[in-house]
Amino acid sequence: MTALVDLSPVLRLMLLGIVVALGPLAWLWLRSRKAAPARRLAMLTGLTLFLTFDLVLFGAFTRLTDSGLGCPDWPGCYASASPFGAVEQISAEQAQMPTGPVTHTKAWIEMIHRYLAMGVGVLILTLAAATWTLRRHHVLPVSPWWPTASLAWVCLVGAFGALTVTMKLFPAIVTLHLLGGLVLLALLCRQAVEYRHAQGASARVGLGAGLRALLLATFAAVWLQVALGGWVSTNYAVLACTDFPTCHGRWWPEMDFGQAFDIWRPLGVTSDGGNVSFAALTAKHYVHRLAAYVVLPLLFATAWQLRAALPRQARVLAALAAWQLLSGLSNVVLGWPLLGALAHTGGAAALVVVLTWALCESRVVRGGEPSVAGLRIAPGKELGT
Repeated sequence: MTALVDLSPVLRLMLLGIVVALGPLAWLWLRSRKAAPARRLAMLTGLTLFLTFDLVLFGAFTRLTDSGLGCPDWPGCYASASPFGAVEQISAEQAQMPTGPVTHTKAWIEMIHRYLAMGVGVLILTLAAATWTLRRHHVLPVSPWWPTASLAWVCLVGAFGALTVTMKLFPAIVTLHLLGGLVLLALLCRQAVEYRHAQGASARVGLGAGLRALLLATFAAVWLQVALGGWVSTNYAVLACTDFPTCHGRWWPEMDFGQAFDIWRPLGVTSDGGNVSFAALTAKHYVHRLAAYVVLPLLFATAWQLRAALPRQARVLAALAAWQLLSGLSNVVLGWPLLGALAHTGGAAALVVVLTWALCESRVVRGGEPSVAGLRIAPGKELGT
């Protein structure tokens, strides 16, 4: 029987993570040899944000191809650093179940996901160490606590990745792993904007209290919708409704909300050991759909209201809202195609980034200040000073 946790290949895996990170770091060094240290760190932050977004997408690809248990132990594959060292074990499992959770293809998908995750971890570690070093020499006007928080958070996300394997795709853990990856995107986006402000490349925009509150409400609503979408996906409830706008030909289909939101239980069974009913799967799907009827108009309304103050963010926000509508519909009417599912996950991640970007590029004007949307505030300055 394979041990769920075997740390024997951990050193080799750490070296592989460093090798993965060396490629982006070498490219960055060649591109920024003559740049100031703060500029190099800003570029590293943007590159890490981009690669983390790719990692979130590849994590979705791993889940959607049922490769999450392609290597049923952690952190290696049958105690090896790669599927090359586990050919016999994987072949034996594949012979017993040719379409089961362990195949050569799925093992490689799972391990590539882990290699990419370790590479991103090394980049975030580099970012945190470099920020503290430059900060100590008083050459970086950016707080080192943001990259430090990102480093701590990526370790937590990695722990949830380990639990995803050892707890056999436990839906609550897989959903938290997805949400953790999106929080990491938000943290890195916050840092990227802070570097832009420090370099004078952009300035915060003053928003009226009502518009700022609308932006915050939309941000919170998107997080709730992402959590509901993750819950649908990790419970394989996407195809519980295959028609639109009705579900099973009814506007209010038969649903079991108690089972649907029984959070702490293994995949496919209830907390008391019974099988999850189809009515529970329908409830998961339909609640996510009903929430979309609120979140999508909210996104379009927010984009419209931001069009003068934050025109770039407003345009991208409206485009992403339309993207989510179309990709979500494609998952239902086309039977959950892989490309459509990836597009929907990518759109959700992009929404988190863009809304974080908009929040970090803006601030609410104080009482007595002119509440003119689009009024720019220099970094570190208040209006009227």
